Amino acid sequence: MICSITIYDTIIMNTNDLKIFEAVAASGSFTKAAAAMFTVQSNVTARIKSLEEEFGTELFTRTSRKVELTAGGHTLMQYCKQIGHLVEEAKNSIQSNHKVNGSLKIGCIETTMALKVPEILIHFEETHPGVDLEFKSAMRNDLISDVLNYKLDAAFVSAPVDVKGLAQINIKEEQLVILSASNGIKLNALLAKQPLKIVVFDEGCIFRARLESWLSSKGIMHYKSIVLNSIEGIINFVEAGLGISLLPEEVLSKYYSGRKITTHTLSKQLGTMNTVLIYRKDLQQSRALKAFIALHSPASVPTLEEAMF
Repeated sequence: MICSITIYDTIIMNTNDLKIFEAVAASGSFTKAAAAMFTVQSNVTARIKSLEEEFGTELFTRTSRKVELTAGGHTLMQYCKQIGHLVEEAKNSIQSNHKVNGSLKIGCIETTMALKVPEILIHFEETHPGVDLEFKSAMRNDLISDVLNYKLDAAFVSAPVDVKGLAQINIKEEQLVILSASNGIKLNALLAKQPLKIVVFDEGCIFRARLESWLSSKGIMHYKSIVLNSIEGIINFVEAGLGISLLPEEVLSKYYSGRKITTHTLSKQLGTMNTVLIYRKDLQQSRALKAFIALHSPASVPTLEEAMF
């Protein structure tokens, strides 16, 4: 009996140690990790030291400004995430009577947030009401990084994605168009005007990159960028004649068809964007993630038993 209690206590301790380890990695600070875990910094330091002794390697490089994962720390992080998923799955399997429960963090670019997320929420909540979905909007490269670093379970991004460790599912093909004000100067005249103004999201946005590539193909290298952080803002600025932009045609036709904006087609190479759903292929998938992937893979929808295990 004493032996059984000792083993149980050790498992609980190690699980908590791994949570502390993840908190330090996420915050880059022992102090912040202590606050997040509702403990004191000395305990965090002791638990990390214990893990380093157990694995026989340093898990973090420590400087006066930041704490960062070592190569060994990155390896342990991969296993931490898998252990966390397995523990959560065990809880869900025991407590939910074989229902699909849990939570998912899904990333997407701004236009996907506007066009697809409402539909996803309605459909997924109808079929799996026990799953909590959390969405994050960010730039493409940030989303890919967050999936790789276990901050997101999956993300909708533009293809192609050729990153080791990631699997992907084709979601849809979108047509991109140039936008200009209907009541303003004609597009050709705008392109000849100095300085040309473009209304765009920040650096890293796929639509900005496509627009800049299109301008480059026209021999236009110098222009002034007006940077905004919302689709609504871009539409308003373009309609007011403050510059041109580029967005999916569906954004205009679905939400802004009554606005005084003219669309201009692009070549197939620049005007076609494929959206894919990416997720880690080396991670034990939760039932919730399997169900979410199945929602977007009608040809390979798993049975309930497959979704469970």
